[in-house]
Amino acid sequence: MSTYWRSWFSGLAFVLLGLTMPALARDGEIDVDVELVLAVDVSYSMDPEEQKLQREGYIEALNSPEILKAIAKGVNGKIAVAYVEWAGTNSREIVADWHIIDSAESAAVFTRKLVDKPTRRLSRTSISGVIDFAVPMFASNNMRGLKQVIDISGDGSNNQGRPVERARDDALAQGIVINGLPIMLNRPVVGYRDVEPLDHYYADCVVGGPGSFVIPIREREQFVEAIRTKILLEIASIPDDPLPIQKAQLKTPRVDCMIGEKLWRERWENN
Repeated sequence: MSTYWRSWFSGLAFVLLGLTMPALARDGEIDVDVELVLAVDVSYSMDPEEQKLQREGYIEALNSPEILKAIAKGVNGKIAVAYVEWAGTNSREIVADWHIIDSAESAAVFTRKLVDKPTRRLSRTSISGVIDFAVPMFASNNMRGLKQVIDISGDGSNNQGRPVERARDDALAQGIVINGLPIMLNRPVVGYRDVEPLDHYYADCVVGGPGSFVIPIREREQFVEAIRTKILLEIASIPDDPLPIQKAQLKTPRVDCMIGEKLWRERWENN
């Protein structure tokens, strides 16, 4: 790895640990290095093969020696993870609730829940909805993390629910970091077009907080590596060969953050 990347990731780890540390623990809380909500898109724009690759990517990454070694090197040697699938405003499901991963055995227990759960496809895309759904999960999980992260993967822009910027900003105000994994496989969806480029939309409108980032997936073969790299970053480790990573856009957005809603209206007005 180049000196540039080492310096960047080392600085990221310092910022995340220093700036996002929550208040003192309440009685009975468990100290972990990260509280991580994996928010996974299951809207109809995701085809069954993509859903399978996405699910298998998280299973393989969480069981990987690289992830387990990074967890063991943390301050507390454990992370708390929950896995949520989402689509429209009324389509969110906790597939695997909060679970502490501190060993290969505990990782296997968590990922077994993902293996056993059938995949499904639902209508609409509400990124704001899943952010609003995930935020209260941190308050009720009986954990105290050095940082709290919502990790959103998806292949489209927000087209239902409140504006995504408002949901993002409310989450950031509570000290929660949002990272993104935009899926950009350039698959045409019949009768509907989405924002181009999606990685700019995620960087400008969805993610935020200290050290937040976007890792776009442009090829099916990148799923596992992108997910592994993303989780390594979120537990403040340094991958050996990081994929292209984009920092959150902090200035004027390059894209219209309401583009998803406008395209959805345009679709139905023209039909």
